[in-house]
Amino acid sequence: MKNSIALVTGTTSGLGYAAASLLAAKGWREIIVTGRSLGRVQETAAQLGTESKSPVFTPLELDLDSPTSVQSALADLVRVGRPIDFLLLNAGMVPGKARVLTAAGVEAAQAPLIGHHQLTVGLLRANLLSPDARIVIASAEPARGDVPMFSYTDVAAFAAKHHQGDRTAVVEALVRSGPNVKYEPNRAYADAKLIVAWWAAALARRLPSGMAVYAVSPGSAPDTQAARNANAALKWVFIPLVKLIPGMTQPPETAARRYLQASEFGTDVSGQFFASAPKKLTGPMEAMRHPHFHDRASQEAAWQAVVKVSGVDLSNPASMSAVS
Repeated sequence: MKNSIALVTGTTSGLGYAAASLLAAKGWREIIVTGRSLGRVQETAAQLGTESKSPVFTPLELDLDSPTSVQSALADLVRVGRPIDFLLLNAGMVPGKARVLTAAGVEAAQAPLIGHHQLTVGLLRANLLSPDARIVIASAEPARGDVPMFSYTDVAAFAAKHHQGDRTAVVEALVRSGPNVKYEPNRAYADAKLIVAWWAAALARRLPSGMAVYAVSPGSAPDTQAARNANAALKWVFIPLVKLIPGMTQPPETAARRYLQASEFGTDVSGQFFASAPKKLTGPMEAMRHPHFHDRASQEAAWQAVVKVSGVDLSNPASMSAVS
């Protein structure tokens, strides 16, 4: 893959900002940086350009919580018409104590995936990903189920109890924090990041030959804005404690390098989830072998639920008429 055009979501701070800076240092010729506010992302592009002494940053307004904003961003990209080689779907958040729903009725921690799905499908339908494009989407270590204070929902058991075995209905309920879903912020975060991993696996089966997608945990990097809405126990107890333990945290730049590392992986590992070794939060990353990541029924349920919530599917041209 040539270091030509990259697009990074969530670049106004934290890991997205660090990743954009690292891409410039590696010689990428254009890096499209996105943020909710055009003014803010313009400032970010200017700051990155000054720090890197490289005028390669193009600002793009993109609010992943707003389908209208996603469509507008896609329309801008279509007008320019230059295919993207590296799509880094970095934007995300740790949910707070109180449940928050977007205007579209999506739980806040799940919302970035819906926007990222709309963006990715739109780029694919508009032929705006290069033939050997790499897609990396941010997941997180809690998706493994072995991080203290975090656990994920057993989708199969939940489906058997509440949805006559329909896993797609369960994933949709989790995305919307709907009926029978008791909101717990840490569980909501673990669920969101597990669904990301399943979505990536399902997308891998749908990509044209030559393209690849990976879910990547950047590892523990608490010195970002991602946990700004986290509950008190996580923000004031868990995070300060892990920061005291050598090897349990890392700076944003180290975490962001995982994204760039994954961008050079081959198609043979497309769809896999890469994270720290089991029960670790930092260090070298590896492909996760936990059975729940490789459950095809759950992967397809995640894809179909995201399609239903977003209203966008690769197999339905009419669903992307706004950008076709």
